[in-house]
Amino acid sequence: MAFNDTLRILLPFLFLTQCLQNFVRGEPQVPCYFIFGDSLVDSGNNNQLNTQAKANYLPYGVDFPEGFTGRFTNNRTITDIIGQLLGFEDFIPPFANKMEDIIRGVNYASAVSGIRDETGKQQGDRIPLNEQLRNHLITVLRITKIMKSASAARQYLQKCIYVVITGNNDYINNYFVPDIYPTSRLYTPQQFADGLARQYSNQLKDLYFSGARKVAIFGVGLIGLTPEIIGRFGANYSMVNDAAQLFSNKLLPLVNDLNSHLTGAKFTYINTTGITDTCCPVVQDLGTCVPGSTPCTDRTQYAYFDGFHPTDVVNEGFAGRAYNEKLPSDASPYDISRLARL
Repeated sequence: MAFNDTLRILLPFLFLTQCLQNFVRGEPQVPCYFIFGDSLVDSGNNNQLNTQAKANYLPYGVDFPEGFTGRFTNNRTITDIIGQLLGFEDFIPPFANKMEDIIRGVNYASAVSGIRDETGKQQGDRIPLNEQLRNHLITVLRITKIMKSASAARQYLQKCIYVVITGNNDYINNYFVPDIYPTSRLYTPQQFADGLARQYSNQLKDLYFSGARKVAIFGVGLIGLTPEIIGRFGANYSMVNDAAQLFSNKLLPLVNDLNSHLTGAKFTYINTTGITDTCCPVVQDLGTCVPGSTPCTDRTQYAYFDGFHPTDVVNEGFAGRAYNEKLPSDASPYDISRLARL
């Protein structure tokens, strides 16, 4: 898909996002906001880890007010923008910051992590989703201590928004790296998707039992159209999309099942699609920006900042669409603005 076509699709959402930003003032629509996932939403949790998957250097953050913080884009992530749409004045801090003020939310996301614990190991340390969920239990205990009441903490946490964006790396940093992982030899694409969905379902149940009720889960995008995957697979990129789509196709039924069987659960599925060309020169086989390199001058004209991660203009479009759906297929059973009101 050409970037002009992509921008044409996203422009209504960019306009919507700007309108919403002008509208949202005062107290946030929900008391707190928690983020789980991978490099699409990592805001600095990988900075102190022994890993190649870091973004705490230029040109990352070239347009971000705080500079390079560990976000894998030129400016804001999708969840940064959703937080603004929800009315939060400050960005949700990463768990690694060991901050005292956790009452408004925490970002647990870790670059190159996945649903499977081993995903991304070839790049070094990372915080898999299972560990992110354990870190959240630490936060829940701290909030309970702050509120001096388990009942009060439980009622508080049930009003919060939880966003989970993961699964991408289980394909691009696991299933399609056969030199390191045996998964593509052990499982057909359908078998892998089935197993991944079962594991993800159990993890989302763990999140529910920790107190979460309003949970938005994002589908895997068209990762085969990212510049890095096209460079790696060439004309065979479609097999990556096809395999990942098998997993994404299971997410809406998964959400419906969770909502049917878990009392008070309000899970929702956010549909995502992908797009192509990078703004910064990238490190071969990693897809991250070359440290200290000069990014493109007009970042509004690029869909991707590096080999995998969208620019702010695309993140803004996706966030606006997740927050306030344009099509019924964008979010089901509800978009994030409605989820916040429930």
